[in-house]
This record gives sequence, C-alpha cells and structure tokens, in this order.
Amino acid sequence: MTNTIGLYWFTQDLRIENNPLLQRAAQEVDTLTCLYCVPKMTRFITHYAQEHRFSAAKIQFLSQSAKCLQKSLTALGQQLVVTTSTPYAKLQRIIHDHSVEHLYCDAFVGTDEKQVLRQLKEQFPSLIVTQDHVRSLFRKSDLPFELNALPSTFTQFRKQVEELDKPARNTTTTRLPPPLQIQFEETWPKLPPTQPALFEGGELAGLTHCQRYFSSPLPQHYKQTRNELDGMDYSTKLSPWLAIGCLSPCTILSMLAEHEHQFGRNESTYWISFELLWREYFYWSAMKHGARLFRFSGNKPSAPLTSFYPQRFLQWKRGETPFPIVNACMHQLNQTGFMSNRGRQIVASCLIHELQLDWRYGAAYFETQLVDYDVASNWGNWQYLAGVGADPRGSRRFDLNKQTQHYDADLSFIRRWQGHCSHAQTDGVDMVDWPIVPQKGNQESI
Repeated sequence: MTNTIGLYWFTQDLRIENNPLLQRAAQEVDTLTCLYCVPKMTRFITHYAQEHRFSAAKIQFLSQSAKCLQKSLTALGQQLVVTTSTPYAKLQRIIHDHSVEHLYCDAFVGTDEKQVLRQLKEQFPSLIVTQDHVRSLFRKSDLPFELNALPSTFTQFRKQVEELDKPARNTTTTRLPPPLQIQFEETWPKLPPTQPALFEGGELAGLTHCQRYFSSPLPQHYKQTRNELDGMDYSTKLSPWLAIGCLSPCTILSMLAEHEHQFGRNESTYWISFELLWREYFYWSAMKHGARLFRFSGNKPSAPLTSFYPQRFLQWKRGETPFPIVNACMHQLNQTGFMSNRGRQIVASCLIHELQLDWRYGAAYFETQLVDYDVASNWGNWQYLAGVGADPRGSRRFDLNKQTQHYDADLSFIRRWQGHCSHAQTDGVDMVDWPIVPQKGNQESI
C-alpha cells in the first residue's frame, strides 16, 4: 500500500475555513506537510522603497496570523512548518528529501511565486501541482470571458460579472492527514517597541471582526462614511485579513447577505460588494498583465513624465512635505501600518503630481508598510492614479486644498497626526538645475 505525500504551501491564504484547496489536499494525500515561508524584502522592493525591512505593524500582523493558523492546524492533528528560508530553497528540499508527489498552492498573482513554481516544475517534472483561486470571488472558469479578453475598464468588468452567481465555497475542513516530521525553524524579525496594534492578525480575529461589523448597523451607512480619514468604524476594516487570506471574500459576501436580510439592503450595503468587485478586477488584471504590473509604463505604451528625486521621496515618506494633509496621512501610515482609502489617493496624487516622482517608489513603500498590502490592489491602484492602469481618462490629480477642506475642514486629523511641518520646502529645480514647471496633460483635478 502506497503512502501518497503532499505539501501545502501557504502564502496569502492563512485560513482553515472556506479553503477548498486545503480540503482537496486532505482528500487526495495520506501524509501532508503544511509550509509557510516568512516574507522577505526583495531587491526590487528594497530598491524602490528605499527600505530594508517591513514595518513593525506588518511583521506583527503576519506573525500573529501564522501563529493562529498554526493553532488551527494543531487542533486538526497537523503542524505548520515556518521557515525564514526562501520559498524555492525550502520547497525543493522538502520535495526532494521526502519524495513529495503533490504540491498545493494558490493560483498566484505575484511574479516571484510564479517563478518559484516554474523552477520546481523544471526540477521535479513528475510533481503534480494543484492550484486554486483561494483569494478571489471567482475562479477563472467562472468568468464570462477568457482572461486575455478581460475588459479594459472596471465598469465594463462589473457589468459582466455583477449578475453572476457568487460562489459560496462554504467549506469546513474537519480532518487533515498526519504531518511529516519536519523540524520547526520558526524565527521572526525582532519587533521594535510599537504603539498598540490597530489589528490583531489571524483567522479567528478576522472572523470575529467580520461578525461584529455585519451584526451592527454600520454597513447601512458605509457609503456616507467610507471616505473619512480616521477611526475604526467609518469603513469595514476587513482589508488586513482579506489581504493575506485570513478571510475569504466569499465569507464576507455571505455575511453581507445575512446583514441585508436582517437590516435591509441599500446603496451602502451594495457599495461593499461593489468595492469587493474592484478588488476582484485588480486581481484578474494582475493575473492577465503579469510583470507589467510593476513597469513604469504599466499597461500603457508610454511612461509618465516623472522621475526620481531622493530628497523629495524622503520628505514624502517621513511626512515632511509642504502639504499638511499629506504629512498627516504619512505619519498615520508610519505609526500604524494603515491609512484610509481616501488618504492613499491623496498621498499618491501628491507623490506623482506635486513631487513628480516615479509612482513605483510610492507603491513599493506602501508594500513595506501596509498591514493590508495586497499585490494586485496596491500596484493596480497606483497605476490607476498614475494614468498607466485601468482608468481610460488618464492620471488623476487631487487638489490638496480641496481635499483638506472637504475631508478635514476643522483640521482635527492634521492636528492629531502632526501634519504641519515648519521646515518643509520642495526644491525648485530638477536634477540638472532646470526650473520645475507643473506638469500639464490629461489630468483630473478632484
């Protein structure tokens, strides 16, 4: 009698519930190894973000989430092997040393993970790799078009998928095969002292928050409050758990439907599903475009007329620009690992238009800081604002004074996050001493 050996590679799917891929692994193999590789800074991100480590808030959230998953697996007789080795190095060693026949993993958006799979398939041609879309609402087969025919704008995408039956995928994993005996290598970067975290990592914390939010009247007013800059209740705050797969978007839609049954459906509750579809569109756009997600020109034939000025970028990161609303948002991000959606648009517009910087530097810095970093949504949103992504109208330029008057009229947010910077000064010439003239073009002032 043969013993079929499998390996489940956890990445951005750190959950047990509503995880059909894990359930499939449980049904197909006799012995299973569960692996999680602690994320590392890549050379690409180090170059653009000008940072050498992730924020303390992000590291803490990831650590808590992995430990929660570990407890859940232990309760099912499994274990989680946590390693700081690179994914390829650890995966290939386990596959080689333990004669692994089946590998289970997400249908990755990220190019680094795709490269790891290509290498593994070349080295182990008999390895059976099973992937699934464990972080999206739909599978590729659910879409009413081929991936290469993905609509070029969100509105076109939404109109085609909005009326599709939303997949339930309500799976509960109650048993798992026994683990291989592999020594733990769990090590996490040492965390500097931080303020109390805004979010607790892990599937249990995510489900608790989701249940609390949807059992309250808050979703009834979501559209009216979602653009606020500060506080815990103005938006769903589901994105941290959604980003690393502690929560499935299918679970969120299910709880939203229960809320609408109890409290009623209105424009605000619809808007929550609307924004989940935005996330979905960025997911499939990243799946289609691959490495173009990280190119200066994005999905367009030409790149923006911006460059890189080290001093300006440093001012932007530290919140020391001449723009108080931008500084306040950046201080909030640096201290908490989180920023409102409105704040993200404001600081991105400032970096691209007022500071005339290459948008990739801002996107990379967000990757190092945000507890809710999602590769497709983060880089897709930055492309959108830089005019090289899904928006057919070109780049979007926000009037920072108007934004301040509209969203922080009493300046309370700016005061709380110390947005005023007395020594802030933007240089007046570029790197070859030419006077800087504000860029004109197809821009929308908001």
